[in-house]
Amino acid sequence: MTANLIRVPALSDVAEYAYAATVEPPARLVFTAGACPLDAEGRTVAPGDPVGQARQVMANLETALAAAGARLTDVVKTTVYVASSRQADLVAVWEVVRDAFGDHEPPSTLLGVAVLGYTDQLVEVEAVAAVREGA
Repeated sequence: MTANLIRVPALSDVAEYAYAATVEPPARLVFTAGACPLDAEGRTVAPGDPVGQARQVMANLETALAAAGARLTDVVKTTVYVASSRQADLVAVWEVVRDAFGDHEPPSTLLGVAVLGYTDQLVEVEAVAAVREGA
């Protein structure tokens, strides 16, 4: 495996992700732009619905990773942005992101922000993946 997700027993086990990750060489790193809740025509999907947008974002992230020869299981770090000051919205989005990764729990940062770039956009996820060459 290219990435080693590190659990830290001295830190809380409440977090649903690893606290750190290492990448073993040789590996090719893949950096994604923030995946947005846009459909193929560039329209914002699910205006006003952070969960619906999170689903579209994760589908778009998978597509972008695949174009670079990577999968969600290759991801070693994510940053999740939610345009909301409500913790419930952040948690709801996180649950969609977490579920998309399944048993693979890369380190992640979850942020509530004031605004994102597209009209009606509430969610964005960026990722770093590591792919073993020749895999």
